[in-house]
Amino acid sequence: MAQEPEPASLLPRPLLVVALGLTALLVVGVAAAGLVLGGRDDAADPSAVRTGPVALVPVPAPEAGSAECAALLGALPAQLLSGGVTLPRRELATPAPAGALAWGDERHEPVVLRCGLDRPGDLTPTSQLRVISDVQWLEVSDGGSATWYVVDRPVYVALTVPSDAGTGPLQDVSTTIRDTLAKGPVDTKG
Repeated sequence: MAQEPEPASLLPRPLLVVALGLTALLVVGVAAAGLVLGGRDDAADPSAVRTGPVALVPVPAPEAGSAECAALLGALPAQLLSGGVTLPRRELATPAPAGALAWGDERHEPVVLRCGLDRPGDLTPTSQLRVISDVQWLEVSDGGSATWYVVDRPVYVALTVPSDAGTGPLQDVSTTIRDTLAKGPVDTKG
């Protein structure tokens, strides 16, 4: 019986061994890097731990110094229940905008209230309003958060809540607004 010749390799044997060895090393290196860096989500994402004062961007709030805003800010709770977590009131970074408060902790985006704002531009005669504890709100969603505007009181109030906050902040703030600020008509014409 005739012996069949071995098939000829396109690559010389030593070069093939080096190529396979480098491939294996690359796979091991990528796996090791994934293990080391994958467990450090908090270190890789500096926003994962939120400490220190909350910095707020100034927005037009012509009535922020009004008696109504002073009464509301003084009556708001020191804590809010948000998604099953109790959030304490947070210090605001200086210079803090007038009429603003925030609640939060080191693991959650803050819940921010602003009082005395301009009439929201999204408020129209066809706007869908939600009534919570006898307070009318206009919701304006923005991806990872929503801003709710009180539209039936003598001053406009905005409450910005992260998407994972649940309804607790709206309920607590609605009750305080209902008990603090007089109800009025909704101005949908501006």
